[in-house]
Amino acid sequence: MTTYDDRASLADLTTTAERVRRSVESVIEGKPEVVRLSLTVLLAEGHLLIEDVPGVGKTMLAKALARSIDCSVRRVQFTPDLLPSDITGVSVYDQQRREFEFKPGAIFAQIVIGDEINRASPKTQSALLESLEERQVTVDGHSYELPSPFMVVATQNPVEMEGTYPLPEAQRDRFMARVSIGYPSAEAELRMLDTHGSVSPLDDLRPVAHAHDVLKLIDAVRGVHVSDAVRRYAVDLVGATRVHPDLRLGASPRATLHLLRAAKATAALAGREYALPDDVQALAVPVLAHRLLPTAQAQLNRRTAEQVVMDILQRTAVPAVAQQPVGDAFFGGQRQPGLRRL
Repeated sequence: MTTYDDRASLADLTTTAERVRRSVESVIEGKPEVVRLSLTVLLAEGHLLIEDVPGVGKTMLAKALARSIDCSVRRVQFTPDLLPSDITGVSVYDQQRREFEFKPGAIFAQIVIGDEINRASPKTQSALLESLEERQVTVDGHSYELPSPFMVVATQNPVEMEGTYPLPEAQRDRFMARVSIGYPSAEAELRMLDTHGSVSPLDDLRPVAHAHDVLKLIDAVRGVHVSDAVRRYAVDLVGATRVHPDLRLGASPRATLHLLRAAKATAALAGREYALPDDVQALAVPVLAHRLLPTAQAQLNRRTAEQVVMDILQRTAVPAVAQQPVGDAFFGGQRQPGLRRL
């Protein structure tokens, strides 16, 4: 594995990430925090779940990220009649060779776009479990490794929409982060009318980085230092979700790993070789909230998982570690409003 010990090398890699970010933002108007989170998940070797109402640009974001990187891309439109073999692949008997030949499915790409993932049946959704976690597919007793880098960008409509199935808890837990794009501001929507009114900006989008550039970025993220205090802080946050009275299901140990990896990616994007508690704070809601299940009483009180995570952030002591200014961190160098250092 390649290592990057000096800041100059990290700065060069940060420049590459900046090119990708600007490329995606040329298509997605007025949502810099969403674009940055998408890039963070990519560099942290995770998978992204984009949940929102139809028409706000979920698929456009996934396509823009895929086209900004010169790597293999496949798109899967999830429908109720989609079969698991359509995703993983199938073994076909070759009469001339008198043996079975494996035909790879749509999952065999470096970036896989799963459009409206919660419109497929739970059986088909479960076909993704092995690939999301182990980055391999097993068909007829044989395991096939998936290419690297590998990322699934899945979109889903809210479960209140017609024709949707709720994602199983095991599958939601395999997505590193969930993000909602939301409606654009009036100014951003006006700019969108200018850029999207006649032609699609995706038509002019060209790759600004290669797959091997992404692998170098991932290696740089792996080398980011995380102190024992920051690790303990992440463990305390996740542990608090398991005993909170408003939750009947807390976050898993996998969530702790995802939170630390995402914090390291955020630090690398900010040009730092070390992670801060601020990085963990900024990512707690998108990384943890979609894994939590509120109690029936909390739902009656209209308490969302996001509100519970914010409450935990308020109550959990932040370690007093030696740090420099966060700079251009995940939310533009700003700590989330309402959070306090204890």
